[in-house]
Amino acid sequence: MGCASCGTGGSAGCQNNGHCSTGGCNKLNVFDWLSNMDVPGMHRFDVVEIRFKNGRKEFFRNAKKLDIVNGDAVVVDVPNGHHIGYVSLQGELVRLQMSKKGIKDDDSVREIYRKATARDLERWDEARNREESVMYRTKEIIQQTKLEMKLTDVEFQADGTKATFFYSAEGRVDFRELIKLLAGEFRIRVEMRQISVRQEAGRIGGLGVCGRELCCSTWLTDFKNVSTSAARYQNLSLNPGKLSGQCGRLKCCLNYELDTYMEALQDIPEVESPLLTQRGAAKLQKTDIFRKIMWFGYDDDNNWHAVDVNRVKEIQSLNKKGKKPSSLMENEVAVDNLDTSSINSDLEAMDKKFGGKGKKKKKKRNKFRGKKKQKPEQS
Repeated sequence: MGCASCGTGGSAGCQNNGHCSTGGCNKLNVFDWLSNMDVPGMHRFDVVEIRFKNGRKEFFRNAKKLDIVNGDAVVVDVPNGHHIGYVSLQGELVRLQMSKKGIKDDDSVREIYRKATARDLERWDEARNREESVMYRTKEIIQQTKLEMKLTDVEFQADGTKATFFYSAEGRVDFRELIKLLAGEFRIRVEMRQISVRQEAGRIGGLGVCGRELCCSTWLTDFKNVSTSAARYQNLSLNPGKLSGQCGRLKCCLNYELDTYMEALQDIPEVESPLLTQRGAAKLQKTDIFRKIMWFGYDDDNNWHAVDVNRVKEIQSLNKKGKKPSSLMENEVAVDNLDTSSINSDLEAMDKKFGGKGKKKKKKRNKFRGKKKQKPEQS
């Protein structure tokens, strides 16, 4: 895809120059880092990755050796008809993608017919213009039949003979009667395809709380299980409103840094009970995993004391023997030299900056307010 930021502002493929009318750009894109490498024509991999609506991708064989580039619209073979998609990836990276997804390079891979002509694109536009009205009407039919399913998207085939209905549901749905109603009303072949709520969010798209596009709609394809333990290990508050994504499930990004936290937690001791000292029992308040510092506080003291993890292990071993150290900081060198002035310094700076904004300034009362002006006496 071309864009206005490049030197020429042109594109060898779809010619949209970064302004995609199909809404498929930037969805599950793959950077072809092998594109600048010269590969002999006889050894070039002949399977091409084709992108369809909302980032859906499939693999087709370029058996006719067509001269195509990324972004070209091509007519491909599909069961009982043909469809139009855009070339998204070619070369050896396609082989790697097929191996990653477990797709075999055999006769099951369908072929590319030809490049799409102006007439093919016109017919495809006519078919796509029906999608919105068909989707609204299908939702009405689903409400009438009282099926527990949520219709997400409708994708018409380029020849206009078939439509795929994407829906999400908690369990299995008996939609045999629904297919009969849809086929009879729209005069098309109907395919119902169930997707998960994460895939639904990826097809719809949107922006996350981080300000970037959703991972599921831009690059993420494997949806791994996300549990609340991932939030606990990272010391995050178990607030469902903050931990849930637009799909209503736990955010996939909770797993991104989990391995780093698990590795750092190996050196952190488990504190199941307060540390006993001669001053009293110190309860754990906070843990800085990466700096290897644990903060403890006494019941009669509002201050928190920073203790190194090695010192915590030492106190725990003494408590097991029935001994109590004089204080948490005894014989602790690393914590004595710890500069705690930088901790929460950003919050203190904000308090100083915005602390006085809430106070209302008292207006000085005008001494002459409410007094009538006396007229000068006439002589």
